[in-house]
Amino acid sequence: MASIDITHRHSLPPEAARRAVEDAVARLGQKVGLDYRWEGDTLHFQRQGVDGRIALAPGQVHVAATLGLLFSALKGTIESELLRTLQERLP
Repeated sequence: MASIDITHRHSLPPEAARRAVEDAVARLGQKVGLDYRWEGDTLHFQRQGVDGRIALAPGQVHVAATLGLLFSALKGTIESELLRTLQERLP
């Protein structure tokens, strides 16, 4: 098992950051069958082999995920894609 831990700063207002995060996760969910739900300011997501959360705070987001055996081999690619998505959607 591998884990991902990313903190990303942004300049969006809280509601815009929330919409950007949900939009990105919803699109990803359609592609790979990801389920998600909000609990306060934390979006929890999962599918077989992936379990994680995205916590929103003023001016930053924190992504933490645990990858199962199959996805552990793709950790670098997943991390790179997450960083690219955060930079695009949360400037």
